[in-house]
Amino acid sequence: MNKLQWRKLLTTVIMLLFGIVFVLPFAWMLSASFKLEGEVFSYPIQWIPTEWIGFSNYEQVWFGKHPFWLYYWNTLKVTVATTFLSCLVSALAAYGFSKIQFPAGKWLFFIVLATFMVPQQAILVPQFILYRMIGLFDSHVGLIFLGSFSVLGTFMLRQFFMGIHNEFIESAKIDGAGHFRIFTTIAFPLVKPAIATYAILRFIWTWNDYLNPLIFLRTDSLYTIQLAMQKFTSINGEFWALIMAAAVSAIVPLLVMFVIGQKRVIEGIAAGGIKG
Repeated sequence: MNKLQWRKLLTTVIMLLFGIVFVLPFAWMLSASFKLEGEVFSYPIQWIPTEWIGFSNYEQVWFGKHPFWLYYWNTLKVTVATTFLSCLVSALAAYGFSKIQFPAGKWLFFIVLATFMVPQQAILVPQFILYRMIGLFDSHVGLIFLGSFSVLGTFMLRQFFMGIHNEFIESAKIDGAGHFRIFTTIAFPLVKPAIATYAILRFIWTWNDYLNPLIFLRTDSLYTIQLAMQKFTSINGEFWALIMAAAVSAIVPLLVMFVIGQKRVIEGIAAGGIKG
């Protein structure tokens, strides 16, 4: 083996060790979720439970006094709706800022981009007052609207729309197509990797969001899984096997989303690197 091959081998081994270190906490959490309470903190760690109890911990979590299936449904509903609306609004805004020429367009985009520098915590109080006034407080609709308008998504997708040659747009206009048809049949298909990348990121951000549900939800039956985890932990603080089962349940959708969408994320990053 030459020097370059040894270097690649050493890099691979180091990355493998780092990967194992990052996976170990989840592996322990998964193992603890199938154990009896007395075995969770046994030392040395028993990765395989000595007594198989099946999915009894998960049954208590999902169908117990505080059923996780309801919080799961709430979170899934809010996350999917927010991701869809955010991708749609961001894509339309990005197309408008990149391919439609109108007076003060650059200044308007600059103003929109400047709002990204305002911390979310700084506008929580005005948002809270506004939501109480218009009747969107303590509702999933209000929570969905909070995440449906993203400056970051608009900026990110705008960069990809700018990479589309204007000749495609002009040719479609000559054929009599309007901007809506150009967007749906020409521009949108060309930036699918970027939209898929943003959709995955938005899904993860919304699923993990704790602050907005904490501020804008009050009814227990409307709680998302992040609030449910905090409540479940405070109620079952001494039952770590149940807490680990709840935590695994909360993480699994993110792992599934990553496995399904990792190819699209890589394609979007690669496309962005080529355009840049």
